[in-house]
Amino acid sequence: MKNLIKVGLRNLLFRIFAVQIFTKIFMQTPQKIAVVGSGLVGTLLAIYLKRAGHTVHVFDRSPDIRTVEFSGRSINLVMSNRGWKALEDVGLDEEIRKIGIPVDKRAIHLQDGKLNYQYYGKEGEAIFSLSRGVLNRKMVDLAEAEGVEFFFERKIWDVMLATATLWEGETEQGDWTELKYDKVFGADGAFSRIRHRMQRQSMFDYSQEFMKIGYKELHIPANADGSPKIDIHSLHIWPRGNFMLMGLANLDNSFTCTLFMPIEGENSFESLTNEEKLVSFFANYFPDTKDVIPDLVRDFFRNPNSYLAIMKCFPWTFNDKIALIGDSAHAIVPFYGHGMNAGFEDITILNELMQQYGDDWDRIFKEYEISRKPNADAIAELSRRNFEEMSAKTADANFLLQKKIEKWFSDKHPEKWMPLYSRVTFSLQPYSEAMAIGDFQNEIMQEVLKMDNIQENWNSEEVENKILELLKIKRGNCLFFYSSLFTAS
Repeated sequence: MKNLIKVGLRNLLFRIFAVQIFTKIFMQTPQKIAVVGSGLVGTLLAIYLKRAGHTVHVFDRSPDIRTVEFSGRSINLVMSNRGWKALEDVGLDEEIRKIGIPVDKRAIHLQDGKLNYQYYGKEGEAIFSLSRGVLNRKMVDLAEAEGVEFFFERKIWDVMLATATLWEGETEQGDWTELKYDKVFGADGAFSRIRHRMQRQSMFDYSQEFMKIGYKELHIPANADGSPKIDIHSLHIWPRGNFMLMGLANLDNSFTCTLFMPIEGENSFESLTNEEKLVSFFANYFPDTKDVIPDLVRDFFRNPNSYLAIMKCFPWTFNDKIALIGDSAHAIVPFYGHGMNAGFEDITILNELMQQYGDDWDRIFKEYEISRKPNADAIAELSRRNFEEMSAKTADANFLLQKKIEKWFSDKHPEKWMPLYSRVTFSLQPYSEAMAIGDFQNEIMQEVLKMDNIQENWNSEEVENKILELLKIKRGNCLFFYSSLFTAS
């Protein structure tokens, strides 16, 4: 009997060790940890912490997302390599792929009715379209299966930084209950209550910038037979200068569409005050949507206007007690599709540091914020820039030519050139490096586009040699380590 028990224990320990090796997580000294926020980053972080041996409680002031309808103010998410990396490291990537749709190209709907396709990367490279609500429900299920405890409709109003003590109550002015933890992670979004307390410290930098652009959710239903009205493997964009419509597919072959427009002025949300103006506006600027958005008027006037903000702060941690993660630390605009991916990459870096430094949480937190801050700032800037690219440049002949030349040259010289989009989306290269390299490559392309007859000779030996020459010349003037220029981890 004793031998059987020993064998059973040995097998159990072996399985635990095997799971840890597979998921690349190692046990720490158990602590009681609170995660404030049950969004995507909060739930995935909770899984990581639970796998590392901790007791994990997740608090959210909203109802359980699995019990409510999630619509009206959503933008579909896209998962790319950074997000998949964080899921792969805990063995959850295959579960999530089941609820996603691969998207390998942009479908550009021009105002004259023409449709152009722009492929994202090399053959087989694709981002995945995911419904935010479907994904969030799935992540909560997966976290609960790990043993994470969720506390919904529990409002956290404040935190005592030095002791990781949360204060919870029905109202901000009412009675509060003290909840003591060893650590608290603020994953409660751009308007984080945890960050709000940290902002009241000395030497805490904080900025919040609202764009003059808002957005509204619209909807393309599937056909009566369940088939999609437009290609599900494309990110559909209707670029119109300072405004645009965008659509991504859902599992039921419907599309979640998002109209991005100025809040005020001509061609703005402010200007579309009634059904007549709305229908006329869409007939003029988006004529090919007439047959695919049958409930335009209902959706437009029922769904709220939402707003876009960029939020930056530093530091992200307090001693070894408190840490901000995801949008709580670095909210960005959605035009590169990397808000979730950047938040998931926060978790990847945090996990790597946990493996490296074990129970030295003070060092883990300090190196985490130092590592992530410049990269969070870089993806914020790249996301801001990408609105101009998506709303205007995707319909610009010179821009399209530039992308065509870059892809052609990259295919011929993959060791010398990787387009910026591929660096950001299909590699794990730090965002700050990707942005610096992208700016460097754009300087070269602007000179190439000035060449005589470039429209006809874009794929000629002359153009190839020009790019090689410029790479050689500019390499000597480059301030960052050039060997990293063509390396993506």
